[in-house]
Amino acid sequence: MIALSVNVNKIATLRNARGGSEPSVTAFARAAIEAGADGITVHPRPDERHIRRADVFELQEVIGGVEFNIEGYPDRRFLEIVREARPDQATLVPDPPDVLTSNAGWDARGHRDFLREVIAELHGYGARVSIFMETDLAQIEAAKETGTDRIELYTGPYAEAFDRGDGLAAYQPYAAAAEAAVTLGLGVNAGHDLNQRNLSLFRQLPGLAEVSIGHAITCDALVDGFKPTIRNYRLALGRRASQKKTP
Repeated sequence: MIALSVNVNKIATLRNARGGSEPSVTAFARAAIEAGADGITVHPRPDERHIRRADVFELQEVIGGVEFNIEGYPDRRFLEIVREARPDQATLVPDPPDVLTSNAGWDARGHRDFLREVIAELHGYGARVSIFMETDLAQIEAAKETGTDRIELYTGPYAEAFDRGDGLAAYQPYAAAAEAAVTLGLGVNAGHDLNQRNLSLFRQLPGLAEVSIGHAITCDALVDGFKPTIRNYRLALGRRASQKKTP
């Protein structure tokens, strides 16, 4: 079963564009859970242009029973958020503070010692750790040496190729990377520009445990509604539609 973690950053972006508290990030997180989401993902960036630090702790109070995933660059600010919030998973991305969106994986060979130290600290807070990676097999071998539990494959290049009609060719290096990760004992997550169209192929990835999706869900929800969209994404992952009760 491939878990669906719904990234609510875009809900926060819409709220912040107007100010105030609407749309409510926590309300949409509850709605996602009711519609069958297996987890909620947030990325609290330093400038708080979408998820704010306060959102993390408000969400912590309302999403018990599903996975809480906090992603970000592992500076001291991020590590303190994880220490206080105690999420189920911390996903590490190599983003500089001013980047618009995550667009590259870690150089695990070049940052091995840094990542090893950070991951050990996060394990001390009880979090499973996943690090954002591309499909380079040597880098995935280096990722294993950092002590991470999982890798999250950066799927932007796959999504772009799929839209050009080259999805199958682009899928092959991801399949090889996933197989290598599984052989090394690493779990496999994936995220970035995955949507209902390209999941039909990507869901076949060996060992795929979880996808994190936010932008595409928000775009589709503008047409189809939020809860129906969550259910549609479950179906796109080969899952039956279901409903869950919020805690």
